[in-house]
Amino acid sequence: MSGKRVVTLTINGDLTEVLCEPRQTLLEVLRNNLDLTGTKEGCSNGNCGACTVLMDGRPVVSCLVLAVEAEGTELRTIEGIASGSNLDEIQSAFLEGAALQCGICTPGIIVQTEALLAANPNPSEDEIRFYLAGNLCRCTGYDKIVRAVQAAAEKRQVANN
Repeated sequence: MSGKRVVTLTINGDLTEVLCEPRQTLLEVLRNNLDLTGTKEGCSNGNCGACTVLMDGRPVVSCLVLAVEAEGTELRTIEGIASGSNLDEIQSAFLEGAALQCGICTPGIIVQTEALLAANPNPSEDEIRFYLAGNLCRCTGYDKIVRAVQAAAEKRQVANN
């Protein structure tokens, strides 16, 4: 397979066409072709979760997905979590709870948390730890992250009632 391909997908609500090489990962295309640099490159082999995005509502590590495989899908990246300049409950909880340091893992964890809270609006601590097990953080440890997820869940429950 050679030659560039046009891939059509919806990213953060916007229909997008991108010209890419068949060998390019979704992570490369997001960062290099579309300038969506919030999604971070960590390990490049699917083990750290830093590059997590939502594809059709499901979390995927974008370093292991070829961009051409995303044809026709709906993607949500960290840039699509906030609503304009207003932070989402998850982002606010992470900021308020100091659940971030260097920022490499944070976008992936926030996107993964979005998927968790969509599936389970009131997760237990064990469920949070299990769901985030594929997202590695080398700076903060995990207690502040877990507390931030719990706070975000509470904020969403209050907002939805």
